[in-house]
Amino acid sequence: MRTRSVALVTRDPALYGELAGFLRERRLPTVSLLPGQRIPDRVAVVLTSLDEMELIAHPNVLAVSVDGDRRALGAAVEHALSVGDPLENIVVGLDPGPRPGYAILAGTACIGEGVLDAPESAGSFAAHLHHRFPSRHVVFRVGLGDPHARNRIVNSLLGHHRDVELVDEQGTTPRGHRRPRDALAARSIARTPGQPVRERLATSITPGEIANLQRLSREGSGGRVTISRTTAHRVLRGEVTLAEAVDEALPRDPTTGTRRSAPRVERF
Repeated sequence: MRTRSVALVTRDPALYGELAGFLRERRLPTVSLLPGQRIPDRVAVVLTSLDEMELIAHPNVLAVSVDGDRRALGAAVEHALSVGDPLENIVVGLDPGPRPGYAILAGTACIGEGVLDAPESAGSFAAHLHHRFPSRHVVFRVGLGDPHARNRIVNSLLGHHRDVELVDEQGTTPRGHRRPRDALAARSIARTPGQPVRERLATSITPGEIANLQRLSREGSGGRVTISRTTAHRVLRGEVTLAEAVDEALPRDPTTGTRRSAPRVERF
């Protein structure tokens, strides 16, 4: 059971409601306070607004905006609650695919995992992590599978001047449903040293990658739509995400003109 906790300290009702849900969803021990109130000794990290940050007397304060990235914030909070070495390197494993799985490790502890919207999201994700861990060295390890998505991920990271390694992911992808399998594979990739990459990789689109995206679009929409080859090319070029492409392809309601929603599937 955790003995350290998170303090949510703000007078901003919108930020409070959003962060309270964020912490509750992760089942993190939380204390809610107002600026100026005493912060208990058990609090490892304080979340507050940018405007109120200077009012907080605590060694570990994270300023948060309502529309900020919650994946990087979650990793920073989990790291603050852990009792590991505060100077350990951060390693991020990425399992390539239309929606890459990721896992963030601090030493041996996993402090965050999930999926990104698209391979090109890796670069902005890296920037958010740098914001939350400004004094730490962060290494990104990318699996060799799905060559086109892999190269897009690598190029996105190099575009943000990140340290990237390519990892032979043979044997890292366990059986099971897509989302948990991605997270587990990303953990294994993060734990496996790879070969450094310093130059952008060539990207080319194969018929097999087009067919795979069309298959995923059918499965993700519950069999309602299959995206066209042209749209699949747009996805593979990073112009739209697969979820956006499926949403565009959904039929419109003849009376309202709005798109009929598709059932949500974890791979999207």
